[in-house]
Amino acid sequence: MKERELESLRAQVDTCQRCKLREGCQRVVFGEGNPEASLMLIGEGPGAEEDKLGRPFVGRAGQLLDKILEACGFERFTHTYIGNIVKCRPPQNRIPTDEERLTCRPYLHRQIGIIEPKIIVLLGATALQGLIDPQAKITKARGNWLMWQGIWVMPTYHPAALLRNPQLKRPTWEDFKKVVAKYRELVDPNHYSANC
Repeated sequence: MKERELESLRAQVDTCQRCKLREGCQRVVFGEGNPEASLMLIGEGPGAEEDKLGRPFVGRAGQLLDKILEACGFERFTHTYIGNIVKCRPPQNRIPTDEERLTCRPYLHRQIGIIEPKIIVLLGATALQGLIDPQAKITKARGNWLMWQGIWVMPTYHPAALLRNPQLKRPTWEDFKKVVAKYRELVDPNHYSANC
């Protein structure tokens, strides 16, 4: 049922021309993962590799994200669903404008509504500002649980930020340990992770 709803939404998103991002990108990056997942991760928008392949988080930042998930005992296609604030790549990987975020937001809200995650991890400032508060600062919000429409939300740094600044790896790991603890509390008390 959820899969059918997501496919119907994907068909709408694939033909969307509501902003100029669609003109400049190769592929729409709708999202991927388990439609029944209790854990959803939301990033900023597609980069060059994602645009080429039509999949989220497949470049260097995506490989790092997969390692973080693995360390937490999560597997991308089993435990998570991954999406972005915008579905089309902004030129030169610039930050999506407020208008672009607002235009794409109904699609993201519908995705969240179909998947019904118990936990959302917001990866980076754009995800935090796009879903929660346009004025929010990731440095202040990260590591603190928020509640959005009845869903537990953990903002943390984007994996690309960790590649640029390795000092952010430790606080990000602390944030993901909180995610694992919340997952055990809300979803699976026996969830196994060798690292936390």
